[in-house]
Amino acid sequence: MPKRAEKDSDLKLPPELLDLLAGNDEIELEDVEMIIEELQFLFQPGVMPAASRMVPPTKAKPTSLLDAPFTLPVQTYPSQIVEVQLGATKSEGGSRGKSIVVGGEKSPAFYTFENPTPNPPVISFDVFDSKVPLPKAVKTNFTDVLEDPAAWAKFCVEKYGADMITLHLVSIDPLNEKPSTPAEAAKTVEDVLQAVDVPLIIGGCGDAEKDLAVFEKVTAAAAGERLLISTVTLDMDIEKSANLIKEHGHVALAFSPMDLNQARELNRRLFEFLPKEQIIMDTTTAALGYGLDYAYTIMERARLAGLMGDPELQQPMSSGTTNAWAAREAWQKMDPQWGARELRGPLWETVTALTLLLAGVDVFMMMHPAAVQTLRNVVKELSAKRGRGDPEKVANWMSAKF
Repeated sequence: MPKRAEKDSDLKLPPELLDLLAGNDEIELEDVEMIIEELQFLFQPGVMPAASRMVPPTKAKPTSLLDAPFTLPVQTYPSQIVEVQLGATKSEGGSRGKSIVVGGEKSPAFYTFENPTPNPPVISFDVFDSKVPLPKAVKTNFTDVLEDPAAWAKFCVEKYGADMITLHLVSIDPLNEKPSTPAEAAKTVEDVLQAVDVPLIIGGCGDAEKDLAVFEKVTAAAAGERLLISTVTLDMDIEKSANLIKEHGHVALAFSPMDLNQARELNRRLFEFLPKEQIIMDTTTAALGYGLDYAYTIMERARLAGLMGDPELQQPMSSGTTNAWAAREAWQKMDPQWGARELRGPLWETVTALTLLLAGVDVFMMMHPAAVQTLRNVVKELSAKRGRGDPEKVANWMSAKF
């Protein structure tokens, strides 16, 4: 400032220049060169308070869960699955000790929060009328009865509590050296009917012509027993097959190869001759690792379509779960990391069954007693009507020790 400069003995300015500078608060110099030893600036700005540091408050750790309302996603479906009776008691025209009803669902499998399970799925033990190659893990359970289908069926009922028996008439296969005749097959069915009093499923050999000839004899020999005749396919004489089943009071198992369009077509053609209460459908079972995901998808789509009103897909479903044993991983000797075959095989059948259980299968054809018992336990647990669960029992499930 001018007054400061005037007092500074080192800086001598002429009076004329000082007069020009007097009364100015700011000085702007242009093209000025200063040679100084020390330069000092004095500022007296207005006093402003220092900005206080914003420290976020400490968040308290939650000590409990927030209460939030939950409403079950209950849905009502416009249709339901048809109920089908298997087996007939004496009062119903047969000789079985009991009959079994499957189907009747109004919701997807085990949606018990929407509707109770009307008729829990049923499991049928496989029995063969002649010697067939079986995995050791299976054979060891039936060693003494493998060559006698009647004794085999009785053993399954008495030891393992079988609710149904599937009798596979593999001896009639035309590819055998000496295939059984239709009359011989019918006699075997009669023997098994006398040995046990549970409902029966009668399976053919897969040859459309031979199966139909055998079914003609079997349906007549077991008239009124309400057998499940396995299987009726699109390449058979559907009218003749259906009329035999209707005339003698049995049930048709309509088999299609993982194709919903073929399943619809087969059911539609059977409807011309049979009431819906005499038809169960099978869309083919592929085992774990061999297309199980596709088998599940087909079955789930069929069940949901039936519930949504598709009249051609409202039949109960069956699964040949024994197909799981066709997977080489179920029985073949493999690297130790795969585990023992004695456990691996039953697990393969169990996982296949449990998966299709959730797709809506009503009738399972199975073989290993351990797999059957596991599925029974799961069906019982899922079908039970339960109240509100106890959260304390499941809160620490991840750290639970078994």
